[in-house]
Amino acid sequence: MIEVEEEQNRKIRALLIGAPDVSLTELEGLCHTLGIETVRKVNLNRMEPSPAYGIGSGKAQELCALASELEADAIIFDYILEPRKQRNWERLAKIAVFDRQEVILRIFASRARTKEAVLQVQLARLEYSLPRLAHMYGDMARQRGGNYGSKGSGETQLELDQRQVRQKIALVKKELAQVVRDRSTQRKKRDKTPCPNCAIVGYTNAGKSTLLNALTGAEVFVEDKLFATLDPTTRRLNLKEGGSILLTDTVGFISNLPHSLVNAFKSTLEEAKNADLQILVLDSSDPEVFMQYETVLKVLEEIDADDTKRIIVLNKTDMLDENSAEVFRLNWEFPDAIKISALNHQGFNQLTTAICDSLLGKVRRLVIPVENSDLIKDLRKNGTIIDEQWLDDGIHLKARIGSTTKTGEEALAAKRILALLQNYLIE
Repeated sequence: MIEVEEEQNRKIRALLIGAPDVSLTELEGLCHTLGIETVRKVNLNRMEPSPAYGIGSGKAQELCALASELEADAIIFDYILEPRKQRNWERLAKIAVFDRQEVILRIFASRARTKEAVLQVQLARLEYSLPRLAHMYGDMARQRGGNYGSKGSGETQLELDQRQVRQKIALVKKELAQVVRDRSTQRKKRDKTPCPNCAIVGYTNAGKSTLLNALTGAEVFVEDKLFATLDPTTRRLNLKEGGSILLTDTVGFISNLPHSLVNAFKSTLEEAKNADLQILVLDSSDPEVFMQYETVLKVLEEIDADDTKRIIVLNKTDMLDENSAEVFRLNWEFPDAIKISALNHQGFNQLTTAICDSLLGKVRRLVIPVENSDLIKDLRKNGTIIDEQWLDDGIHLKARIGSTTKTGEEALAAKRILALLQNYLIE
């Protein structure tokens, strides 16, 4: 009985295979998130245009023998494995064989909580599985229906299931379209409020949810694993100077994010596109931080969100040695970045100041003659007054002017009041 329980609780063991000169650390992290133990990582010496396995048959047999020797339960490839090649690998290895895309899909399926996320993952999995139904059946597809000499041979079980999957895809797309419309309605309601909207974007496990929780007191699920949260969460952040902004935690990015997931999570990723400001969070303690930064920029470009104003935040700086070469390079590559520790609440004053400067304009000091006090009315409408004192030599003001969130006539009005106040600026 104890042996049966141990067998049930035993982790799945996997042999990881990657292309030449590509780090498998990220795939190992994905497997860890899924509860899969890595028994060995192997990088191929070269990729061959082999129709059967993608590599030579001799090398394929060698890898299958290695998996057997290591008692691996699965072979996982770091690149997309075509359905036909996946079927061939499973026949040769006699164990489960799948690719990075399926690992990510399984993680997303286990993490989805809201109706939108569940539908998005379901759609991506259905589209991924459709061309792979054949390998699920192998040679066991049976013909059903139809009598010899009457209506023909009928449809195979595979054809019937493919039709059912296509019907399910159409149904899920219809449900998802309604959820997307609901999200759009919610976004329009938010847009009517005077609060600017900031999207927290970045690589998965960079600390985005921890930052949202620390700044706003939200209770978003946090775990030291890739894709701990999938659902975007929006919370209000009250500013010390008065007023507030909306912060939205978005789904994390990853290199080679499957296009099916990019398409499925398009409405969720649009939070980054429609934001007034992007807060790009990087894990400064990760050796792959520069690669992760390039990946985030690439994904933002794919969803047409690369033109939005952004500030870069280096998180987990408390884990760095100030005199190390890594810190020197970080300072060189990101000279204007805000350095914080979301876990220890370090650097939050600089971060909120940078957010306010980007959204509401920089703090300026003015002395306006009392006879021109009517300008204050326009300033209240097109800026943010932090401090106001009526003294003998005039009205002393501390204000933010030049909001970047205004558009159209509001933007023109803000430029107009800034031009009118130029003569009264003292800083």
